[in-house]
Amino acid sequence: MSAPDLEPVTPRGEHARPPARGDRWAAFKASPYLPALVLLFIIAAAAGLFAGSYTYAMANPTPRNIPAAVVGHLDTPRDKVFLDRLEGALDTSLVLHEYATGARARIALEEQKIFAVLRSENGGVGLDVASASGASVAQLLAESTLKVGQAAHVPVKVTDVKPLQRGDPRGLALFYISLAAVIVGFVGAIQLSVHAKALEPLERVAFTVAYALLGGFSIAAVVDWLLGSVDLPFVQSWFILAFTMFTTGMVFTMFNTLIGRWAMIPTWGLMVMLGNPSSGGAVSWPLLPSVLGFIGRWLPPGASVNAQHAAVYYQGHQRVFPYLVLTGWALVSCTVFWVWRHRHPGGRDHMPQHAATAT
Repeated sequence: MSAPDLEPVTPRGEHARPPARGDRWAAFKASPYLPALVLLFIIAAAAGLFAGSYTYAMANPTPRNIPAAVVGHLDTPRDKVFLDRLEGALDTSLVLHEYATGARARIALEEQKIFAVLRSENGGVGLDVASASGASVAQLLAESTLKVGQAAHVPVKVTDVKPLQRGDPRGLALFYISLAAVIVGFVGAIQLSVHAKALEPLERVAFTVAYALLGGFSIAAVVDWLLGSVDLPFVQSWFILAFTMFTTGMVFTMFNTLIGRWAMIPTWGLMVMLGNPSSGGAVSWPLLPSVLGFIGRWLPPGASVNAQHAAVYYQGHQRVFPYLVLTGWALVSCTVFWVWRHRHPGGRDHMPQHAATAT
């Protein structure tokens, strides 16, 4: 064996070349570390935004543009002093509308156009509030009116003409059942995308309808029949809850079609961080920041709460607007999903088995 044969052989070829920066980046992108790193920062940001959105909306409710009725004329000097002090106590947020009769004012209260009725009564002032329209607003108006009346030496009588049900003294039950429908609605769609990924588009919509119907029934049955917290108009409340669950489920499905695995981000942002705090369920709209109070009515959580309030407490004065909001979101979501269904990460491959094997 000659000397050259004993010399070490220097490795050559592509495998010996140290990986370039581009190769390392390509390997990192293909690894599970990139999405994990992105999720790390998204979850941290979401935690802060989640806490901030609820704190901003609910921690310090402040009166903003509370519509109220005045029956007759509160035009004596003492009445004017009382009204001026009341507006001062409420930070000039009371928007007064004059009504000729108490009957017309009561109709406006039933239609939720106003939150209170002020009138002259036995040398003093009578105040009618409706806790069903918003327990936080009714409490604020009652407490402020009594304090102002005492300071101005004006007798005040407060009457709750639309009280909350005994099992729901704070008026939060309808918010909680709507919250459950919103969150379980899109979580159900997430679970379908993970555990039933092979569902075809029509099958996916059908199963979303099915779990929405069963889930809505379960929520209503537990709250009404099992716990007895609220006496619901069962069929109507069941329909609202099921409609809410279907809508939020299809909203996630729409985003899953458009942006794939990151669909949870816009769904959570719209429904939980923005929609639930601005829904008017925990804090009434007149006490929310004005932008939230407006936006909340156009999102599924606010529409669901609004529809439930009218169904439970205002049977003779139903509103079509919340149902139109839910319908609009459901139609847009279903249309986007159907038009771009080929982009959805789910579905089955209809290629014949032998052809797939040959390929």
